[in-house]
Amino acid sequence: MRRLLAVAVFLLAPSPVGAHAFPDHSEPRVGHTLDASPPAVRIWFDGQIEPVFSTVRVENADKQRVDKGDAAIDPRDNTLLHVSLPPLPPGRYRVFWSVIARDGHRTEGDFSFRVK
Repeated sequence: MRRLLAVAVFLLAPSPVGAHAFPDHSEPRVGHTLDASPPAVRIWFDGQIEPVFSTVRVENADKQRVDKGDAAIDPRDNTLLHVSLPPLPPGRYRVFWSVIARDGHRTEGDFSFRVK
């Protein structure tokens, strides 16, 4: 019985989790349809990210890169990754991001948005 109780306590005890940085929200929002082309893509993360190792790019439906290639971490907010966009024609776009949290853990993902 004590062994079972010890196992239960071990399994239910909080465990330390690496401080991966995950997206909190973005502009444009994930899956959102916009009436006009956005000037930039901005992604806020739930923790600080390393500027040197964090990237974001935007591709059109033909998998051609369409952003201005100036991806950066905001100097006033090291949880904000952004990249500028030229005026985009109507269509579907996919945002690909990859970041490294301050503790060295990498996360990456993608999301889409559409311009009417």
